[in-house]
Amino acid sequence: MNRMDMLKYILINVIETLMRWVPIQYKRTLIKIGTPDRNSPVFLTCNYHLTVERLKRVLRGVDCYILPSNSRGFNVWCGATGGHFNNHSVISSLKTSGIEKLVDHRNIILPQLSAAGIEKKVIKEKIGWKVIWGPVYAGDIPEFIENGFRKTLEMREVKFPLVQRIEMGVMWAFPFSMISGLIAILLFPGICLPLVAFIWLLSLLMFLSFPLYTRWLNPERKNIAFSRYSVIFDFSRLPLIFWGCVIIILVFYSILSGEFSTGFIFRWCVISLIFILLISIDLMGSTPVYKSGLHKDRFLKVYLDEKKCKGAGFCEQVCPKNCFNVDVVQHIARITEENRCVRCGACIIQCPFDALCFKSPEGKFLPPENIRKFKLNLFGKRLKQIL
Repeated sequence: MNRMDMLKYILINVIETLMRWVPIQYKRTLIKIGTPDRNSPVFLTCNYHLTVERLKRVLRGVDCYILPSNSRGFNVWCGATGGHFNNHSVISSLKTSGIEKLVDHRNIILPQLSAAGIEKKVIKEKIGWKVIWGPVYAGDIPEFIENGFRKTLEMREVKFPLVQRIEMGVMWAFPFSMISGLIAILLFPGICLPLVAFIWLLSLLMFLSFPLYTRWLNPERKNIAFSRYSVIFDFSRLPLIFWGCVIIILVFYSILSGEFSTGFIFRWCVISLIFILLISIDLMGSTPVYKSGLHKDRFLKVYLDEKKCKGAGFCEQVCPKNCFNVDVVQHIARITEENRCVRCGACIIQCPFDALCFKSPEGKFLPPENIRKFKLNLFGKRLKQIL
């Protein structure tokens, strides 16, 4: 990658991280990396622009094809769980891209997180392509290829590393700081720059400090709903503790800077409380390691019917939290880490024996066919998947 390409890549990452909440789409056209031949691997992903750009960079030096598929500009996991990145997306791309004339094999590598919305069995039955689930993170793909297209335990697990935490902090900070800054320019021009800087600092601190408070997050806690849309504020001790720390910092800063006054403390305490509560609307949903506090699915449990289980291991291969362990001798799967489950439903969707389903707190079972047919909207309500 030359200097101009590197600068372009950096610029794309900066701009699209700032605008991460906008579904920016990549053109749905077959991409050749290197000099692929008729045996080269084919990677299919969503058409979220930033995802495709990062995948292209990871695969530089590998002779392969990349096929961006319609997800309406949503990323892999959000697109799959929301029904935007689905069976029809994959089938349509494979049939219209011309890839069938370019390779002799019929193996397609999909991101593991797309297993929450794309059925491996359906793709095979309808067009004869075999789905291979790739790693959770694109950065692991080179090692995945070297391993003969086999994943390690670490490649299957979703995490929330430092870089992702910074990106989420930036995603929250940018729109709120711009809106607040514009309002401040019109009403209180003197605090515009301090306000923008304060919001950025708060947002980054909340996500950078995530490892310190993750143990206190509880997706199954019933929060306070303010409307029929279940917009939920997490009024747990966590936002209040964080707010208390901010107040202490503000007091020390005001004393050291000589700006201490009741008005100064009150103004910035109110601003910080508003912003902390805004992020707390869906703090857990801003991370990949917890179920959104807006989704009713967080109260469900994955139920395993041992009589139907054949121990094929499909659940183990697609679970992003490594909740399953498959006994290859007794040919049965076991849910060994139930507390880590994020209720994505990928295991239920992929099990060919329908041995898995969701179970509600009331003891009702949600059959696999319903999970395959209905997808989640922003507030966790399952909507019919339109094909």
